[in-house]
Amino acid sequence: MSRLNETLASVLADRYSTNTARVHELAALLSDGEFWQKPFPYGNSFGHLVLHLSGNLNYYVGAQIAKTGYERDRPREFNDPNPPSKQETLKRLDQAVAMVRHTICAQRPEDWSSEYSGVGTPAKIRLDMVIQCAAHMQHHIGQMIYLTREWDRRRGAGSK
Repeated sequence: MSRLNETLASVLADRYSTNTARVHELAALLSDGEFWQKPFPYGNSFGHLVLHLSGNLNYYVGAQIAKTGYERDRPREFNDPNPPSKQETLKRLDQAVAMVRHTICAQRPEDWSSEYSGVGTPAKIRLDMVIQCAAHMQHHIGQMIYLTREWDRRRGAGSK
């Protein structure tokens, strides 16, 4: 592996690990009920965002690059009436990120510019898609921060 490829793989894999650690850190601030409830009449619950991130990674990196055979049910990521436990949901994210990290580290220098195609993305090469997925995680982490702050605000208001 070339030095540039090693650096690229290391930086990208570390970004996914850092993002995942932040999701766990934020999730720890929520009760199981808060994890699945929406504090606002719009948007998503924290838990459904985690399911969405897992589905996103399993589809865009797993099915399309690693050829895992994953079949995505995107609407269910947001509307599963019987979602798994908080612990299981976070475990699924961990498994998806482990697969992404493995896939990133398996890329040869020429693989990064290989043609890419996936439903709902303008990405044309693998590197673009891997970066888009990391940015997508960070976008939803921003929403998760907002959700945890709202739950904290509500708990504080209830104790006064």
